Amino acid sequence: MSGHSKFANIKHKKEKNDAAKGKIFTIIGREIAVAVKEGGPDPNNNSKLRDVIAKAKANNMPNDTIERGIKKAAGNANAVNYEYVSYEGYGPNGIAIIVDALTDNKNRTAANVRSAFTKGNGSVGTQGCVSYMFDRKGQIIVDREECDMDPDDLMMLALDAGAEDFSEEEDSFEILTDPDSLGEVRQALEEKGIPMAQAEVTMIPQTYVTLTDEDAVKNLQRTLDLLDEDDDVQNVYHNWDE
Repeated sequence: MSGHSKFANIKHKKEKNDAAKGKIFTIIGREIAVAVKEGGPDPNNNSKLRDVIAKAKANNMPNDTIERGIKKAAGNANAVNYEYVSYEGYGPNGIAIIVDALTDNKNRTAANVRSAFTKGNGSVGTQGCVSYMFDRKGQIIVDREECDMDPDDLMMLALDAGAEDFSEEEDSFEILTDPDSLGEVRQALEEKGIPMAQAEVTMIPQTYVTLTDEDAVKNLQRTLDLLDEDDDVQNVYHNWDE
């Protein structure tokens, strides 16, 4: 993965998110509701809720908004039921795309996702058609400029906490974990005051594909933009080398 600046991608995403905070807060609000329903409102006893709260803070969601979301989810037994769904498919030139969504209407979400693929000259495939090209990992990104700790010390801290891998980029550090170990590693960094630009379970491509055709790039970007605008869509993973 050398040569791919993960932090540049994170910053790009956050810039887009900053222009659409309402969507981000809606997405995280749904994740809070699901986490509370599954494991209760106390983050000390609910690791999934702890992870969502960490994601909320990384996206600058105010503490009172987080707390309101938890209380609302805990006190409303008749709240809308959201469920996770995942779609896999192909963009132009066989670019692999995975879409994770959290929805209260699977028919609506499936139609919107299929439309986004079609409008970008892509197609939705069957479950498993592209996910084998990705590794599911916990990923923590640390901005070099924000981190005062020596890189070797940071690496040892992460590895001692259970991380699988540590790599240095020009502008960031990347820490990879087993998905189940993400919370422990993130907590170890939090206790040392390490600021994290991202800490979440993600799908990392095993290889990347370069697009040289201008129309293919435009079509893929159209699909990604349409998916980004859909409130049901939580995450989009692809192996395009941007």
